Amino acid sequence: MKSEFSGLLMVAVAASMVAPSVGHAQEPAPIEAGMRAGPERYIDGVDALHYDIELAISDREDWVWGTTGIRLLADVDGIDHVRLDFTGMEVLGASVSVAGATPEPVQTSSENGILTVPFPAVTRAGDQIQIEIEYRGTPDDGLLLQDNVEGRAAAFVDNWPNRTRFWVPTIDHPSDKATVRFTVHAPARWEVIANGRLVGQPIASGQPASEWPSADAFRTWTYASDVPHPTYTMVIGATEMVIKELGLAACGLAPASPRPDGCVAVSQWLYPGSVEAASPNFVRATEMVDFFAEVVGPFPYEKLAHVQSATRFGGMENSSAIFYSEGGLASGRDMEGTVSHETAHQWFGDSATERDWGHLWLSEGFATYFGALFFEYADGVEDFRSRIDRTAASYLSSEDTLGTVVDTSTPNLFDLLNDNSYEKGGMVLHMLRGQLGNDAFFSGIRNYYEIYQDSTALTADLQRVMEEASGQELGWFFEQWLYLPGYPVLRAAQSPGAAGGLRIDLHQDQVQGSYAPRFRLPLTIEFRFNGTSVRKDVLMDGASGSWFFSDIPGDAQVVIDPDGWILKRVLQ
Repeated sequence: MKSEFSGLLMVAVAASMVAPSVGHAQEPAPIEAGMRAGPERYIDGVDALHYDIELAISDREDWVWGTTGIRLLADVDGIDHVRLDFTGMEVLGASVSVAGATPEPVQTSSENGILTVPFPAVTRAGDQIQIEIEYRGTPDDGLLLQDNVEGRAAAFVDNWPNRTRFWVPTIDHPSDKATVRFTVHAPARWEVIANGRLVGQPIASGQPASEWPSADAFRTWTYASDVPHPTYTMVIGATEMVIKELGLAACGLAPASPRPDGCVAVSQWLYPGSVEAASPNFVRATEMVDFFAEVVGPFPYEKLAHVQSATRFGGMENSSAIFYSEGGLASGRDMEGTVSHETAHQWFGDSATERDWGHLWLSEGFATYFGALFFEYADGVEDFRSRIDRTAASYLSSEDTLGTVVDTSTPNLFDLLNDNSYEKGGMVLHMLRGQLGNDAFFSGIRNYYEIYQDSTALTADLQRVMEEASGQELGWFFEQWLYLPGYPVLRAAQSPGAAGGLRIDLHQDQVQGSYAPRFRLPLTIEFRFNGTSVRKDVLMDGASGSWFFSDIPGDAQVVIDPDGWILKRVLQ
């Protein structure tokens, strides 16, 4: 791919403005974003290894020109085409090379958001296929070309869950991760951020050809990453920004860093008018990276940039380039919790990625819990418990308790952004920590990350690793909390014994409905009396349970689960 705004590129851009489509029948009709594909869609016998993406973006028009080179690996014999996710852009031409042969032009076709690219030769397992696709148009979604909150022209990518297809031809599914390289031609006054490391300094491209709809000079930025990314985290951002280096982190624990000292550089990228209001959110950004690198494992990427952007979400965890709500930062909102959450995603979701959307909690539940864990380390256990209490309360008061955490059937992927994936998923990790103890829990988490970094996992993979780390059988735990709906509602009654002591009766009254399971609950009960307290551990396994404690006064105050390890509601 080209690394500067060459005359050849300008000829291509100028021609694309006036020439009819070449190598493709027509621009496909828009499709709905976020719809889940059937399970057979991504069993094509090919694996995406690398994307080489080049874009030219004007500050005067709402369309872009691009080329994407895709390197694929054939997993089986007999593959004669690939189906890429790509829609809404006009394909100007495509060529394919199989197993190093001379590239040949091919005629592509589109239907329902799928771009079919035929191969000029049938492949054998192990063959590499190189595809080059040239296109132009106004993206229907994914790449947002609009003025930012300060009224300046901007271009930002917002991919989640499967909106990469609106601006780059890809295998747009988290199961197929790949390395990426971006070459971006944009107005010279802009700054451009993307995944990976900046390759050299931006090249001054001079005045582009007169056909290009801009009166401004251009520069060219090239970013490259040799670490596999899920397609939903492959991004670019471009507008006028003020860049500030925040410091170095994960020194000795950042194997992908290009720096000779082995540290990862952490930075903030903010709109000029938002610097004062937004900067306080990133004061502890390097400390967060250090914490997660020590607790979970080495930082996986070449850098970490915190970027004000046009994302529709409060924050979006794009690997090595986190995007934040432009309005939230501009207004001075306290978003430090979001910064910790999105930083945790660099490990969970970005590096260790859910293999299928239905296991989104492996991303969002992990970021929810580990995002809170930073504050246990930085601000103390009471701050952490306050955050966990709010997490539990959010789930318990939500309308999502009828659903399950692992959800492989919801057709609209945006509907997975709910309290099951986030709050209940985070509480599952908290309960697992309580069940296993700190040593086994964190050892298991580190093992899980070590095994699945730069790869993908399902919930069953996490269960297996945690069982190995703890020596406990955890099928009951994962089944009731992740694959079944609801939560336990406990009703407690106490009565003094005739000759002293105290009897406790517990009942599960799942008011969510008869569908909710009767949970197996390892519980701690605290008895408070005479200025002291005594704790007893019990196992409630079924709809009810009774226990008698001869050493506890009949009038003792009873507190169920005093440290808040269990997601529950207790009826008074």
